[in-house]
Amino acid sequence: METPSRVSEMYTELFSGIGKDASSEIDAIFDENYTDPVVLHRLRFHSICEHHLLPFFGLADLVYVPNGKIAGISKFIRCLDVLSRRPQVQERLTSQWADAVSDKLAPRVVAVRLQAEHLCMSIRGVEKPGTLMTTMAFRGDLGSNGMRKEELLRLLAG
Repeated sequence: METPSRVSEMYTELFSGIGKDASSEIDAIFDENYTDPVVLHRLRFHSICEHHLLPFFGLADLVYVPNGKIAGISKFIRCLDVLSRRPQVQERLTSQWADAVSDKLAPRVVAVRLQAEHLCMSIRGVEKPGTLMTTMAFRGDLGSNGMRKEELLRLLAG
C-alpha cells in the first residue's frame, strides 16, 4: 500500500543531482604552493543508467596536480555524488567530474578513472555479472612540460 510513495521518495533521492551545479560542491579551496600529484583512490559511487533505469556502481579514482590551489578531500566526493545522482551514462559522468575539478581548481593536470558494473549487463541482456567497464578522462598539460599519460595511468591504478 505504501509502495508508490516509497518508490517516489527513492527516485527523488536517486535523482537529487538533477539541476544542481556539481562543481559548486568544490567550495573549500585553499591557496597552496603544492605542485606534486594528489591521488584519491577507491571512492565508491553509484548512479542510474539513463538507458534502462538500472543502477551501475563501482569505484572512482582521481589524480590532480595543483597549480597554486587545493581543495578539501570531501569536496571531490560531494561533487561526484551530485553528478552520480541523476540519470547518467558512465562516459559522461567521467567527463563531467574531470571538468568540474578542472574548472574549479585550474590544476596543471586532472585524470579520472571510473570502473563500474552495470546491472543492465548483469541481470538482463547478455547477463554477464561482474563485468566492469572502465572510463577515463584527462585534462590539462599532458605534454613534455606536464605529466605524461603513462605516469597518470600508473597513479590511477594505485
